[in-house]
Amino acid sequence: MPNYTKVKRAPPRPTKRSIQLGELKTSIALEDAFWDALREIAIERELSVRSLVAAIRADSRQPNLSSAIRVFVLRHYVYQCKPQV
Repeated sequence: MPNYTKVKRAPPRPTKRSIQLGELKTSIALEDAFWDALREIAIERELSVRSLVAAIRADSRQPNLSSAIRVFVLRHYVYQCKPQV
């Protein structure tokens, strides 16, 4: 009888990128799926990723920008999935 063992995969590691927001240069760590989604949303809204991140930062109550971006992306796609009445 074959011996099957579970292979544990490491969770995806966040990718750090630097973004200039006005006078502030900040480093943001996000998983690739969130970077991809952020780019898609920026294209959809005809914005640069930098402009979208600046808007997220201005509108967010989250102290952590990476968390604010994740919440923004999640809410964007949840809103798209809800039926419009």
